[in-house]
Parts: sequence; structure tokens; C-alpha cells
Amino acid sequence: MSHAFPSITLRWLPVWRRNLRVWRKLSGPALIGNFGEPLLYLLALGYGLGGFIGAVNGLPYIVFLASGIVCASAMNTASFEGLYSAYTRMAGQQTWGAMLNAPLTVDDIVFGEILWAATKGLMNATAILIVAALLGLVADLRALLALPVLAIAGFTFAACAMVVTARSRSYDFFLYYFTLVLTPMLLTGGVFFPREQFPELLQDLAYLLPLAHVVDLVRPLLTGGSLHAPLLHLLVIVAYGVVGLLIATAAVRRRLVR
Repeated sequence: MSHAFPSITLRWLPVWRRNLRVWRKLSGPALIGNFGEPLLYLLALGYGLGGFIGAVNGLPYIVFLASGIVCASAMNTASFEGLYSAYTRMAGQQTWGAMLNAPLTVDDIVFGEILWAATKGLMNATAILIVAALLGLVADLRALLALPVLAIAGFTFAACAMVVTARSRSYDFFLYYFTLVLTPMLLTGGVFFPREQFPELLQDLAYLLPLAHVVDLVRPLLTGGSLHAPLLHLLVIVAYGVVGLLIATAAVRRRLVR
């Protein structure tokens, strides 16, 4: 039934493991693409633009930026995997259809794909975090507490991306999601600039989307600041992930099981 709650079992693990094996064969180019761009943003903007900006919210700009880039990396990587890679396996290679001939259900496939996309998001965010630590941009060991937050955030962005994938008829459709959702989140979520610089209405709109809440959780953990309303931020992130999972699972069922 397309309206039933997803049945979560350990049968998602072979789906996740299959994607891991494929990724390991192509891990070199994948890491350069997913890891290189945010690192360039961090170094170029952090050192270049940071020399003009100075301190932001009491932090050197490169420190402020590093915590935002970590969050943006989790969002972009999980979203890209949940969009382009998942769509290729679903519609291009017909991998999901083949999986349904095994003792797997749509629920197993969708949950495994979302977890895999979340894993890639966490891997890339962790790599950026390590570089930031080596550059002296991380305050203390509290930064390790950011890892579970980034893992949950990766799941949320992957689940939202899977909703788009389930409804897409071509790769071109993803441009709407990037233009209308991901890019506005990136620009208004507090990654590059303090949200306080925006008009109040735009600040409120930014808080309707999950990235701003991820940044408000991760940045204090990386910079040694104080957390404000952490449970509220976490609740918003989890809510987006759960709703995304429900909608994505139902949409993929309608598409593949007819």
C-alpha cells in the first residue's frame, strides 16, 4: 500500500553495501569532486575575503566560514547523491528494478539509498572538518559532537532529495530543486554571512528550512560557542528527515510498483 508507513528492516544493508562497493572503485575522482570544491571555498574565501572582513560575530572570518562549509558540504554531497546518483540507479541503469527481483522491497531500497547518501555527506563533511582542525580553525574536542549532528543532517538532505528524485522524469528537473531550494538555503542559512545581516523576513524564511538549524548546532560545537535551543534545532532537522522519508517511500512505491 502506497500510504503505509515504511517497513524498516536490516534488508536495507545490502543496498547500502552495494553502493559502498561501487563507490570504492571510483573513490578517487569522487573525493576530488566532492571534497575539493568546499576546500577551495574555505581557503579562497577564508584567507582572501577574510582579510577584508576581519571578525564576524566575534570570530575570525575563516573560522566562521569553516563551520559553515562543513554543514554545506554535508548538504551538497547528500543531496547530489540522493538526486543524480540515485536517479541513475532508478531510471538509467534500472538497478532498483533488478533489486526488486531479490528479497527486497521498495522500502528497503529507499531507506538504503538515503542512508548511503547520508554516509557520503558525513564522509565529506568529516574530511572538511579534519582539514579545518589541521588549520587550527576548530576550538576543541567538542567538535566531535558535531559528527552525529552532521550524520542526521545528511539523512535529512538525502531524504528530501529522494522526494525530488522519485518525482523526476529527467536530470533537468533537478535544476528546479537546486535553484529554488538548495541555493537559497546555502546563501541564507548562515554559511557565508551572519543571518542577522538579512532583513527580518528573510531570516524567518531561512529558519523554515533545515540548513540554518544545522549551522546553529554545528558552529558553536566547532568554535567553542554556546548552544541556543539545541533541541528545537534538532527537532526541525529530524522532522524534515522523517517527512522526507515518508514522502519519498510512498512516491517510489507508486513509480516502481504498479
